[in-house]
Amino acid sequence: MIKENFIKLYESSFRDNWELPCYTDWGTPVSYTYGEVANEIAKLHLLFHELGFKRGTKIALLGKNNARWCIAYMATITYGAVVVPILQDFPPADVHHIITHSEAKLLFASESLWQQLDVNHMPNLKGVLAFEEYKPLFDKTDNLLTDFQENIESIILEKYPQGYQQTDLNYTNLGNEKVMLLNYTSGTTGFSKGVMLTGNNLAGNVTFGIRTELLIRGDRILSFLPLAHAYGCAFDFLTATAVGAHVTLLGKVPSPNTLLKAFAEVKPSLILSVPLVIEKIYKNVIVPLLKKRTMRWALSVPMLDAQIYAQIRKKLVDAMGGEFKEIIIGGAAMNPEVEQFFYRIKFPFTIGYGMTECGPLISYSPWNEFKASSSGKILDIMQVRIDSDDPYTKLGEIQVYGENVMDGYYKNEEATKEVFTEDNWFKTGDLGTIDVYGNIYIRGRSKTMILTASGQNIFPEEIESRLNNMPFVHESLIVERKGKLVALVHPDMDLLKSVNQDSADNVLQLMNDNLKELNRQVANYERISRIEVMKDEFEKTPKKSIKRFQYEEGYVPKKEKRH
Repeated sequence: MIKENFIKLYESSFRDNWELPCYTDWGTPVSYTYGEVANEIAKLHLLFHELGFKRGTKIALLGKNNARWCIAYMATITYGAVVVPILQDFPPADVHHIITHSEAKLLFASESLWQQLDVNHMPNLKGVLAFEEYKPLFDKTDNLLTDFQENIESIILEKYPQGYQQTDLNYTNLGNEKVMLLNYTSGTTGFSKGVMLTGNNLAGNVTFGIRTELLIRGDRILSFLPLAHAYGCAFDFLTATAVGAHVTLLGKVPSPNTLLKAFAEVKPSLILSVPLVIEKIYKNVIVPLLKKRTMRWALSVPMLDAQIYAQIRKKLVDAMGGEFKEIIIGGAAMNPEVEQFFYRIKFPFTIGYGMTECGPLISYSPWNEFKASSSGKILDIMQVRIDSDDPYTKLGEIQVYGENVMDGYYKNEEATKEVFTEDNWFKTGDLGTIDVYGNIYIRGRSKTMILTASGQNIFPEEIESRLNNMPFVHESLIVERKGKLVALVHPDMDLLKSVNQDSADNVLQLMNDNLKELNRQVANYERISRIEVMKDEFEKTPKKSIKRFQYEEGYVPKKEKRH
């Protein structure tokens, strides 16, 4: 059990960092110091008490990253309630299900998203507050919610005549063993499960960030990953708040142009990203540069290549604010070609491994210790084993045990039983190996692996990563059709139009050229029989992972459930 009490970490942080900037909405005048955040939390605690909320009451959050989202989250956990963050990209039917399944009594939501919901599908809900000034949008509390919000300033003044001060900070004494977060997964298998994370699971991640000084007091973070997802939440938000860092919330779609502008302004001390962002920079900026004749010549000259790589590295670092310690990449598999290039130029990046069920971290190494093609070293508070007779050379399922592993899935004993072994190790569903130093090497998901008639294991993700890096490919999916491998490809139509190659015949020819090149790069048993051009983008989860199951042979769409 982690010694540090998760809730008391924040009581101490608000007290110790009272005057420091805490949360800022990028591109707006909205900004809060740690003391101002503590004051807003105090108001919400009085409201929760007035509504009769007890330990364990579920409170849901639905909206984009912003300062008031962070305040509502902090107010919920420091009161002793259970927070239920919902990805804003979930369709209304899924939101209805999550709020009903979690038994949430109160919802914080952006007005635009609330207008898309039907309160009749959420019978347990007692009230809804807009993130915009926390004004009531729905009140089923005999007007307690509405009346309290109208008189909140006079109520808090009566409670704290001298104003809310550092000495007033005294959050609930709640043991780390208690469930504090329900995080609903957005998996590619079509099912959404409520991951029960305890204070210990959350403290395991946060205290790891503190011990390793991923962030320290006064550091700056640009938060652009969704905070409703475990990865961004654990480090961009929870760790940052625990140490006294300044979190700037992007609140917009993280397009490359927007990100580069925000990086230049915020100059973050640490950057957390998913592979997609890095790969876009590589594909759009670096690849065209490397294809220039003069650049190819320069890189072929001994001694000169090192100078060129150093210039490219500096250009990239400067473009991302120039002051970050490292970039931590997680959430999905990294394209091997991109990883190898960044490793070659000594770019300060590292790749970690985690899952929502571990809140999320399982392995990580600082960039200067990172081993190429690995996913970092197993955390000192976690244990990992490979379900094979030789974990160093023979592929097997990665299984984990330790402080960060969840309690189970909420109200779903069957699903919980399926993912734990008899001796209580969590089955990740990922296949890989480890080395003698504790580094994890992931090959793919056990559910997506294709076993050929000759007994060869094929990992579609590895072939897709090669194909996605080829000309005019936006995204791809490798599937099995009647025993043969087929590549489903959605082309980059904007790029095709820009070079007048967007006719159906041209697109097909370009994709067939890619097919020939791809089959030269892969093993004989991995060769693709044909490419099918997809007119529309693939259906994705809110985390932007392709819903593979919808493209499997024999898939039949399920009818939408009504709540």
